[in-house]
Amino acid sequence: MTDYGHELQFGTFITPDAAQADRVVELALLTEAVGLEVATFQDHPYQRRFLDAWAVIATVLARTSSLRVTANVTNLPLRPPHVLATTVASLDVLSHGRVELGLGAGAFWDGIVQMGGPRRTPGEALRALEEGVDVVRRTWERGPAPVHDVQVWIGAIGPRMLELTGRVADGWLPSQSYVPPETLTERNARIDDAAVAAGRSPADVRRLYNVTPSDDPAWAELLADLALTHGMSTFIVGSDDPRVIQRYGAEVAPAVRELVAAARAGAPTPERPEPVVPGVGSHLVDVHDHLRAELAQVLDLVGQVEQGTLDAGRARGVINEMTLRQNEWTLGAYCQSYCRLVATHHTIEDTSVFPHLRRRDPGLGPVLDRLEREHHVIHGALEDVDRALVSVVSGPDGPGDGLAELRATVDRLAATLTEHLSYEESQLVGPLDRYGFG
Repeated sequence: MTDYGHELQFGTFITPDAAQADRVVELALLTEAVGLEVATFQDHPYQRRFLDAWAVIATVLARTSSLRVTANVTNLPLRPPHVLATTVASLDVLSHGRVELGLGAGAFWDGIVQMGGPRRTPGEALRALEEGVDVVRRTWERGPAPVHDVQVWIGAIGPRMLELTGRVADGWLPSQSYVPPETLTERNARIDDAAVAAGRSPADVRRLYNVTPSDDPAWAELLADLALTHGMSTFIVGSDDPRVIQRYGAEVAPAVRELVAAARAGAPTPERPEPVVPGVGSHLVDVHDHLRAELAQVLDLVGQVEQGTLDAGRARGVINEMTLRQNEWTLGAYCQSYCRLVATHHTIEDTSVFPHLRRRDPGLGPVLDRLEREHHVIHGALEDVDRALVSVVSGPDGPGDGLAELRATVDRLAATLTEHLSYEESQLVGPLDRYGFG
């Protein structure tokens, strides 16, 4: 049994899909809203379908307040270590200490070569990674320096990479699909031996794990066993499904924490912990507060557009200045992103949370019926906003009337949504504290 005693952490592994750029950011916002600590993104610069990982990281950091963010893992052959170190340090300063550095030696060499990178043998890749870690840390010593002790997490599988991890890394970040649980003992031992040989403690290396989503009712127990038996302490779920992320934050992570804390304290643990955490209703309020803040920004943006419409020509000029290459203007793109965030939240409630609460407390039926009806009303209000945005951008008679309609639709959305959120909190925070999210 190897438990290094590290504090448990939980996070997400999100695909940086360029075709769904707003949704990528929204999944990171959801990661923070449900109480998870870290969001991570693939870094495959040669993959045309993916956004640049570090551009996504910068965007997510700007939209969150507590979430830690990194690449999972950074493709070193296409990221010169000095430049990478400066990027990481700069983002860490700007985010007040919320960046870590996942780092890999490289893979998919044909793609790397097509992007102008080197083709390295395993030995060359290992030496380049070790040199890269050294360059990164020396760059931080010279400055700009991160504002917190940025962790270097290495994605290692082979024996020599594991030994390098033990010698120089702050964390080991493998994936369950490549490193199944039954192989963890052998690989951890190799890291431990290398750490001791380098004059370090095995506990100096945090053990992270990219885990596959599971419908197994005993998922929490399985993760707790990995923590207690193999010392894995940061569990990052690979999923782009908001329902999986919601369940992971609201149910699985708290249950794993409870099981591990009880075992470490020598207390008996239940066979199946109740997936309920006191205060879980505060997660609903956190999500709602984020929606309220976003709504305030939408209203402010609409006001700015109105103030710029001295006449139809001037208004049209302002809109043209805001046009993006994808034929979306800034306000439109922002509102569309916000609308999807609201819709995602309501879909989770309708398909998962509400049925769970109905089963646990049939007396909540009338309340849930009203909330579901209001979800449809709000969905209609969001569609009205979309139509008004189209009218502002493309109306043949100028944007004046379109702006008036846009203001009216946004005001209706604000009134409806604000009342809905307040009612939902007044009725559901208590039951959620008792029964969890489901």
